[in-house]
This record gives sequence, C-alpha cells and structure tokens, in this order.
Amino acid sequence: MGQLTTHVLDVARGRPGSGMQIDLFAVGENREPIKSVTTNDDGRTDEALLLGDSFVAGVYELVFHVGAYYSASGMALPDPPFLDDVTIRFGIAEPSQHYHVPLLTSPWSYSTYRGS
Repeated sequence: MGQLTTHVLDVARGRPGSGMQIDLFAVGENREPIKSVTTNDDGRTDEALLLGDSFVAGVYELVFHVGAYYSASGMALPDPPFLDDVTIRFGIAEPSQHYHVPLLTSPWSYSTYRGS
C-alpha cells in the first residue's frame, strides 16, 4: 500500500528536527489544505501524511516552517530570516508506492530527495 511520509534533519545542529510544524496541501485548481502536523523527537511524523484511499496521484506541497523552528530553538536569526517557510512541490504518479520526502535544513540552506 502506498503512503507519503517525511522527516526533518537539522543539519546545523546535527540532530533530528523535532517540533517543526509541517503543512500538507493538494495543488490543483485551488491549493487545498490536507493536514498540519508537528515532528516528534525523532524529527518524524507520528503517522503517514497520506495513506490508503487518501493517497492519490496528483501534485502536492509540503510547507516546512523552518524560520519558526529555528527561532523557537533560541538560535539568533536575522529579521527576516533567510529561510522562513520552505515549500517543496512534488508529484505523486504511482500511489501504490511509498513516497518519502524528507527535509535536510539549516537556517541558510535545505535539500530534499525522494526516498522510500
């Protein structure tokens, strides 16, 4: 069964990105909110973001609230921060597969990839 999962790695501090808010949207004619979650102590969500009948082909966005995460950590950031909300837009073509879309981030950079 296919599913969508994510995790956050705080590369600036070399640990999981725990406590980061992540919003998931479906992108079509309108941008529709699906779910809002906060990462756990391991930088992961407690459950899949999409699973089963709700996991369908289409275009989605994950919005990672990086600026708020680093601000809450006590890290000194410029105002406005260089990175605030990091949006990753991606497509699901095969909903029978596992799509894992992680974020590796610091206050100054980020990267992602399609994992499984």
